[in-house]
Amino acid sequence: MERTLSIIKPDGTSRGLIGEVIKRLEENNIKIIAAKMIHMTKKQAQGFYAVHKERPFFDSLTDFMSSGPVVVMALTGENVIPRYRELMGATDYRKAAEGTIRKDFATDIEKNIVHGSDAPETAAFEISYFFNSFEIVA
Repeated sequence: MERTLSIIKPDGTSRGLIGEVIKRLEENNIKIIAAKMIHMTKKQAQGFYAVHKERPFFDSLTDFMSSGPVVVMALTGENVIPRYRELMGATDYRKAAEGTIRKDFATDIEKNIVHGSDAPETAAFEISYFFNSFEIVA
């Protein structure tokens, strides 16, 4: 079984979309094995997104991700990384497929409701950034 990280971003939590995202996970047979709500500091957001530190959007991304509470979840399932990425939809919500989380709820390329890991190595780092082994139940 594969694992991935999901974040419901500040725009998702502030708009009351936590339940909708979780509902879509469950409807797609994606199991939550750890979850918590946190409010990242700017420094914590910078550490999480360090891979993007040279990119022009780094400051606005880390400002946004530290602007309010987020819900971080470790997920598991068969081929969960590509399956969750398909469920999320394209980063640019205008290009996302109908019925995806981003197509249905995003309002901006940055404020696109959710984050998901893009590879097993990324998922391992991202999950360990937010959860210790005692917090994961599977």
